[in-house]
Amino acid sequence: MLEGAKSIGAGAATIASAGAAVGIGNVLSSSIHSVARNPSLAKQLFGYAILGFALTEAIASFALMMAFLISFVFRSQKPCLWLYLDLVGAKDFRMSF
Repeated sequence: MLEGAKSIGAGAATIASAGAAVGIGNVLSSSIHSVARNPSLAKQLFGYAILGFALTEAIASFALMMAFLISFVFRSQKPCLWLYLDLVGAKDFRMSF
């Protein structure tokens, strides 16, 4: 059950890569249209395009990192109820079971 939930979470985290691909396409498309309208600003617009590309790619890298963390790092041997009770700090409640 936990492995299935981890797979769903990792898959949901990688959906952000599709959003980043669309974002990169929009950045570069807007850059090409802007240079076509005003060629004298090509160098300045190129810098803005690289900045937009880098920020959009950072989102994809963060999503990939989260998918790897969900898949390989977050491992819990405790049942969910016990994990929740430990986080809340309800040690007395746990003793009653």
